[in-house]
Amino acid sequence: MTFEIQKRLVSRTGHLGRAGVIHTPHGDILTPAFIPVGTKASVKAVLPESIAQTGAQAVLANAYHLYLQPGSDVLDEAGGLGKFMNWQRPTYTDSGGFQVMSLGSGFKKILSQEFAGKPADDNAVARGKERLANVDDDGVWFRSHLNGVRHRFTPEISMRIQHELGADIIFAFDELTTLMNTRAYQEESLERTRRWAQRCLRAHKELTHSRADKPYQQLFGVIQGAQYEDLRRKAARDLGSMEIDGQQFDGFGIGGALEKYRLGTIVGWVCEELPENRARHLLGISEPDDLFRAVENGADTFDCVNPSRVARNGAIYSPDGRFNVTRAEFKRSFTPVVEGCECYTCTHYTKAYLHHGFKAKEMITYTLATIHNEYFTVQLAEGIRKAILEDRYEEFREETLGRFYAKKR
Repeated sequence: MTFEIQKRLVSRTGHLGRAGVIHTPHGDILTPAFIPVGTKASVKAVLPESIAQTGAQAVLANAYHLYLQPGSDVLDEAGGLGKFMNWQRPTYTDSGGFQVMSLGSGFKKILSQEFAGKPADDNAVARGKERLANVDDDGVWFRSHLNGVRHRFTPEISMRIQHELGADIIFAFDELTTLMNTRAYQEESLERTRRWAQRCLRAHKELTHSRADKPYQQLFGVIQGAQYEDLRRKAARDLGSMEIDGQQFDGFGIGGALEKYRLGTIVGWVCEELPENRARHLLGISEPDDLFRAVENGADTFDCVNPSRVARNGAIYSPDGRFNVTRAEFKRSFTPVVEGCECYTCTHYTKAYLHHGFKAKEMITYTLATIHNEYFTVQLAEGIRKAILEDRYEEFREETLGRFYAKKR
């Protein structure tokens, strides 16, 4: 058994939320949990040891980027992702599908042209730029964003790459759609992703057998369907019941484009259809309100680049909301970056120091800000877990969100 439910969340939102544990060869992941993103086998500007000190239980790297540089074969020879990057805890890799079909495409990821009253576009050209990715039923041709060289990804190639990367949890190859695509194209894409999922299961079983000396890697199927309830539910049922040569998905990723205000609803549709005894990972979210909505509706783990990305621009998370430490008011603020925070940054440095560092463009500042933001997000997910286990989830949610978003109200 790779996933166990420890306690269900019973609240006004229903019974989908839960605290659990994911078992991997490199340790257990106690859920709900936030998984920091180390895209290229590195959380930007931060040592793996420092990420471990934030309480992070795992990191997620990107198959597309590592395939292009340095190559999945290099990581395989090095002993896998964890050993290569000196990370002793569990690891995830995504399939590369998101990057293959989004980088350079010229498509917005959130705003639907249909909903905005603009014509939908399923063609290969957007805003006068050639799309770098071209999809067919067998796979995707794409051009590297590094040098323009043409490459091919198929379900089988994605599985081979991720087996060579050696992460504990890997994802099936799926087609990314956006809210700009028509309903007809969403249906076509969903069927393509379903067939690719079958091929991923078959390839995963074959690779697991041929690489029997390696630890078992859990394969998560990815649920698409944009904002259509029937498509999301169908995808969840299809992948939840899918079995190829005795191989099933060990868990599921919830992906694809959606509008923020519908996140909880869409996660709920999916989780109502998925098997309860397998983990669910929500791709690409980290804001406090999103974490609570996702947990309430059945998601177990989450990843997002946002905590580190905004940190490098001086944005700092605090219980009272986000603030920018580069503002003039912090030039002589010789108090901890966030009062009461126990992360390395806040117990050793002041807002004045970070303010100076950003103004002077000192690299250490990016490191210190990232450590804090990752700590904040990891600890928020841990706080949600504890609140579920201690039957005080509702109170924790209201207190946390009421304080974080108070200035916006």
